[in-house]
Parts: sequence; structure tokens; C-alpha cells
Amino acid sequence: MIRTLAAAAVLASATLLAPMAAHAADDSAYYAATPVAAPTKTVLITSGTLWKWNNTAFTAAKGPQRDVIVCEMVAQRAGKLSAFTAAGQAFDADALAKCNARVK
Repeated sequence: MIRTLAAAAVLASATLLAPMAAHAADDSAYYAATPVAAPTKTVLITSGTLWKWNNTAFTAAKGPQRDVIVCEMVAQRAGKLSAFTAAGQAFDADALAKCNARVK
């Protein structure tokens, strides 16, 4: 009886936590920023958002700022970007040009 209850508790926990784990995995890659030049750092922080290099782009979880602002902030840290994606939607050429305009 105790083994059955323990197995049921494990199954219930796994069932309840699986959607939360999937959601957390989705959040970790909400943004992707591809710099034109190879980065010198593998980790960046912009206004509390942690960016990690994954061999092709910097990725980060969703931050509280608007996507346009996030793009500008990461471009200021990583340099000009060749691509920026938020929630799976790539910025068009005009939006990317505006984002890169903030790079010094």
C-alpha cells in the first residue's frame, strides 16, 4: 500500500511539473542575438537579463523591457548584430538597422 501511494505521488508530481519545466525551457531562449563579429565574452548582462553564447548566438530569457529596447541593449554590449529574434520572430532589416544604430 505504501509503495503504491509513493508511486502515485511521484507520478502526480511528474505530471504537474512537466508543463512547468517545458515553459521554463521555452523562456530561456526567448531572445537570440547574432553579432556580426565573433564575441570576446561568452556571457553578457543587460539590465538584469543574462545572455549566454551558444556557438552561434547569444540567447536569453524574456526580460521586462520591450523587444526593441532589449535588442538595442544587447547590441551595445555585443556589437552590431546580423540578426535578432524575439519569441521566434526575427527582426526585419529596418528594425535591425534601428537596433544597430545605438552601437558606438
